[in-house]
Amino acid sequence: MAEGVVARATAVAILDGVLGEGRMLSDFSGEGLAPADRARALRLAETTLRRVEPADRLLDRHLRKPPPLTVRNILRLAVVERAEGAAAHGVVNAAVEITRRGGKRTAHLAGLVNAVLRALPDPIGPLPAQKLPRWLRQPLVHSYGRDIVAAIEAVQAREPPLDLTLRGEMPAPAGALLPTGSLRLWTPGQISTLPGYADGGWWVQDAAAALPAKLLAPRVGERILDLCAAPGGKTLQLAASGADVTALDISGPRVARLQANLARTGLSASLVTADALHWQPEAPFDAILLDAPCSATGTIRRHPDLPFVKDGSEVASLVALQSTLIDRALDWLKPGGRLVYSTCSLLPEEGEAQLADALRRHPVLSVERLDLEGVPFDWWTPGGALRLRPDLWADLGGMDGFFIVRLRKTG
Repeated sequence: MAEGVVARATAVAILDGVLGEGRMLSDFSGEGLAPADRARALRLAETTLRRVEPADRLLDRHLRKPPPLTVRNILRLAVVERAEGAAAHGVVNAAVEITRRGGKRTAHLAGLVNAVLRALPDPIGPLPAQKLPRWLRQPLVHSYGRDIVAAIEAVQAREPPLDLTLRGEMPAPAGALLPTGSLRLWTPGQISTLPGYADGGWWVQDAAAALPAKLLAPRVGERILDLCAAPGGKTLQLAASGADVTALDISGPRVARLQANLARTGLSASLVTADALHWQPEAPFDAILLDAPCSATGTIRRHPDLPFVKDGSEVASLVALQSTLIDRALDWLKPGGRLVYSTCSLLPEEGEAQLADALRRHPVLSVERLDLEGVPFDWWTPGGALRLRPDLWADLGGMDGFFIVRLRKTG
């Protein structure tokens, strides 16, 4: 194949998997591809997923009837590449070649692809931000208003920077230090080659995701449980504080990755692979961090496949699971101990409403606010929780959406 066609053809196959089969981007292994082709294919697929809706609006002006999904994805990819500034002739030639090589399903439509792409304006110019799907946009507009939702969508349309949690004065790459202490990189390149990686001086963790452990404020020697611990950034934060950390997660492969990160950083924690609904600790804990399973609607800027593979039908069961996990965590907490509950969700039922229900169920619970470095007053809710949204720090690249609250269990 011509230069760049392998990565583009792979990107189209990834788009087919996400948009046609409901597969996650994380399901893509890239086996058999050169590392450069794999990285480019994923980047092209992610960029296209952030622009499906505006790309379709442009294409539909030049299509008399809907083409097969694969051809539609070839056209979407080409439109997005053009909008990103790629040369028209290279993009069109690659799209036509991919269509011809697609076998009986697509080969006969190579002429259509060529005609449609050559009919597009040159230059195409930037595409507008993509709207969230109705099942998610409607409740968010109700909760935050149209202007804030539009600002969230604008942030999600951009490729996000990479955030690192730093470990003391250890080596780290050059980047922009955020108000909360995370280091932000715009063009990180290969992670494992960055300064400080081999020394364990930092780990990848969105700036918002670093705040739950900071709100817990672990202390040296405390027995702390990191419940639903993988992928492990919070475990590393807790371990770096000098606490005696137990990290529990249901997924064996994810726990193995956490073990590898502990080994790289030289930090230690007791790892448990178990279902939190059935596991029992030997003794109660001083503090528990519960980053509960959730809809992940706050992470779309990093996971642009989510709006296409989810439809909101799982939220009710997740809310029930979160409630159960809160109840179990309280049973494992010493009197006077503290619990931080967090979700990477923008939906109030997984945050504000979940907190209100927990306070009704458990009169022994009270909310505690804690001053955190770089966290402004207006990030706190009237109820004393942190409500983080992607549009916060929009001029700095945004952040993941989170709900975070610190609770005290009275004696």
